[in-house]
Amino acid sequence: QVQLEESGGGLVQAGGSLRLSCVASGGTFSRYTMGWFRQAPGKERELVAAHKRIGGNVYSAEYTDSVKGRFTISRHNALNTVYLEMNTLKPEDTAVYYCAAAAGDSDYRRLAAYDYWGQGTQVTVSS
Repeated sequence: QVQLEESGGGLVQAGGSLRLSCVASGGTFSRYTMGWFRQAPGKERELVAAHKRIGGNVYSAEYTDSVKGRFTISRHNALNTVYLEMNTLKPEDTAVYYCAAAAGDSDYRRLAAYDYWGQGTQVTVSS
């Protein structure tokens, strides 16, 4: 069983930056595809970024179009941690951000591909 705990959310002005962290316990962290999702009030949960495991310790970073060039996903396997660096934040980035881990090879873009989820951390961007 894998447990995920996010941190780093908060209130920031538009144009500002935040770094989210997600620490995993249990399982073999390096084997998982890790994703960051977000859910705004009244909207569906959506993928923001994924650190997709290709094989061994080789990964690819994938982003939804709205955050490309502004957000960066990375991981530190020795610390069992995945990060989401968010720059040039916009009010429309306001949401609860969730970390998720996928053990299999299903489509990383789909929520159903992920086996474990964190509780979420609130990010609020003021205009």
